[in-house]
Amino acid sequence: MEQLEINLKKQGKISRLTNKTFKFDPRLKDGFFSANYFLKTKQIVLENLKGHIVTMQWFQRKDDVMLCGIDEAIALLHTFANHPENLIIESLNDGDIINKNEPVLKVTGHYEDFGFLESVIDGILARRSSVATNVYYVKKIIGDTPCFSMADRQDDYLTQIGDGYATFVAGIDKVSTDAQGLWWGGKGMGTMPHALIEMCQGDVLKAADIYHKTFPNEKVTALIDYNNDVINDSLKLAKHLGHTLKAVRVDTSLSLIDHYFDDKDTSNFDPHGVCKELIFALRKALDDAGFNYVQIVVSSSFTMEKIKQWKKLNVPVDLYGVGTYFVNNTTVGFTGDLVKLDGKDEAKVGRKDIPSKRLEKVNYPIY
Repeated sequence: MEQLEINLKKQGKISRLTNKTFKFDPRLKDGFFSANYFLKTKQIVLENLKGHIVTMQWFQRKDDVMLCGIDEAIALLHTFANHPENLIIESLNDGDIINKNEPVLKVTGHYEDFGFLESVIDGILARRSSVATNVYYVKKIIGDTPCFSMADRQDDYLTQIGDGYATFVAGIDKVSTDAQGLWWGGKGMGTMPHALIEMCQGDVLKAADIYHKTFPNEKVTALIDYNNDVINDSLKLAKHLGHTLKAVRVDTSLSLIDHYFDDKDTSNFDPHGVCKELIFALRKALDDAGFNYVQIVVSSSFTMEKIKQWKKLNVPVDLYGVGTYFVNNTTVGFTGDLVKLDGKDEAKVGRKDIPSKRLEKVNYPIY
């Protein structure tokens, strides 16, 4: 992991990970996670068409996509293919920007040795690239403004490790769980959930006090929307904690309107949830009271489109927390196709072998 970080700093890209990084389910070897017709085809080929050399290539159909999952797919092949040392593997790298119909991975060898892994590789590339691309899009918009991945709660916990790696590949190293940082050496971060405030009967000051008592070497970032009175509670907490308060996090539900708007005309905008009008008002209130050092963190239903609008309007946000948008797995879909048979072009109508000068031959093994 240290070498990974060194390479990142020196060349601005991710170094290739290896079989030792990934903890694969051993049932992959027996096809437990493979589509059944691939398993049947493997048997048919072994009994009737054994020995042919095929080339399979993977691509997707969108422009400006950040590729991720390549190292994992290669490690999968090296771990579970039969005679992986005989496969010719050519690939791009995790973190590369790709366009539609561009091949990202080609594997040449006996179909019976690796074909059953086709759909598993499809899924790896689709998931990792979708997350990396979503993060990449947000990073392009927010620039130097920090962003925090809160995507651990948006899907099955088993997705955290790979999603966290894809998030890191795309440039965000602030994550919620240690699992999200496993493959790149990161650690989870965060302070308090609403549950802590609830156990203090809604007393944000008490929650902040006992947090700081328990973790005296940390400044406090406090959730501030529990009582749906963000500005008043932020001012009370800032007066109470002083410079011990690092930031307040606004996480208002889209179904709610903060009490700040109780006596305000909201006919010209939507006041629900974490709206920009609330954040502008919060920043002004903190500054006017002498708490300009208190940062503002926002979360809850933030998408690329919403962040883009807020950045354009210079909404005073010090850190964005993004969850669901990062792990929306409909962003990128990959397809694997056989495009050569015994060295000659052979593919279904609409598919063909696509030449690429970007593909690099991968040695076996890679550790």
